[in-house]
Amino acid sequence: MSKKVLIVDDSLYMRTIIKDALVEAGYEIVGQAANGESAIDMSLELQPDIITLDNILPDMLGLDILKTLKEEGITSKVLMISAVGQQSVIDEGMRLGIGGYIVKPFSSEQLLEAVKKLV
Repeated sequence: MSKKVLIVDDSLYMRTIIKDALVEAGYEIVGQAANGESAIDMSLELQPDIITLDNILPDMLGLDILKTLKEEGITSKVLMISAVGQQSVIDEGMRLGIGGYIVKPFSSEQLLEAVKKLV
């Protein structure tokens, strides 16, 4: 059975890149969110196996989304994707339970490798 993925990124271009790579690798994309509010709503509604989470969104940070999802008891594995490779952000993400972190720009290979490690 294919793993269900929710893609969270404010850039349509990034969402498309991520979606194309994951679909080709056999993952099922169950939703795409362009901001934090819809990311939280969709995570609760869809209960995806995996969430790819951009850290900088128009309305909130990925780390804040993580905190909320953790409080809600979401068990999805989270791969953070950000243009910001700051160690403090990575450490905070790890503390909140992310399964991995990749920095933009990335290759499809890097993305798939990171997603495979989650599952």
